[in-house]
Amino acid sequence: MRRIWILATGLLLLGLLAYAQDKKAPAKAPVEFKIPPEEAARENPVKPTPAGLENARKIYGTDCEVCHGKNGDGKGDLAADMKVKMRDWRDPASLEKITDGELFYIITKGKGEMVGLEGRWKTDQCWQLVNYVRSLKKDTAAKKPEKPE
Repeated sequence: MRRIWILATGLLLLGLLAYAQDKKAPAKAPVEFKIPPEEAARENPVKPTPAGLENARKIYGTDCEVCHGKNGDGKGDLAADMKVKMRDWRDPASLEKITDGELFYIITKGKGEMVGLEGRWKTDQCWQLVNYVRSLKKDTAAKKPEKPE
């Protein structure tokens, strides 16, 4: 009986110590995300081709769509569950100030809770993803109706 009492007291003390440690842990400050200038300046060596875009579309469907949405609207199922606001890549303004090098860096290294794809896909495939993301933007050039002659 005495052993049980000692064991129960020990477990209670361990639980209280663990609880106290959790309360003392300082809140983590958000880490500032910076892309090295040399990475931002990188140029995409892979030209967009129909075959390359199709390959990238498949990779996107496997690894990106769950957060970024099927059409790049930023409304994927996981993003909604995590309550994360994502860019709408269909909007040309969402990527106009982001270089291909920056996109490549984010795709390969990750950003915030996003896991990078480095090591999972070949370098050329990640550059194809950059091309694919750029291809998602909607054509906002208003087509003027033809005037009848």
